[in-house]
Amino acid sequence: MTSDKNTALVRDFMETVWNQGRTDSAATYVAAGLLQHNPHLPDGLDALTGLVDTLRGQMPRLRFDIRRTAADGDLVFVHSHFTPAPGETGQAVVDIFRVEEGLIAEHWDVHQEIPATTASGRPTV
Repeated sequence: MTSDKNTALVRDFMETVWNQGRTDSAATYVAAGLLQHNPHLPDGLDALTGLVDTLRGQMPRLRFDIRRTAADGDLVFVHSHFTPAPGETGQAVVDIFRVEEGLIAEHWDVHQEIPATTASGRPTV
């Protein structure tokens, strides 16, 4: 797949699975043997969909607003503003996805709370 197709796959995954909560569609985007680098989540598609279902049960209006993406070969980087509910400050999140044979095969993420102010005056997302 090209970087453009990989980016489109990841964007569709974020919108469909995370923002819409359609975990029944996750296998369209994610390999069954997903390698996970989040320290709180085990490997595998089932662990991911279980997390999405649990979080959406707790925060049914959660949303990842993608602000920018970049791709390098089989890697897609996504910088998002995560909000658990409309009007909440949320977090700045960077997800890194490795795409293999048309599916997300590996995932890393980092996140930070969005501060009220920054030393530079620029937002974190």
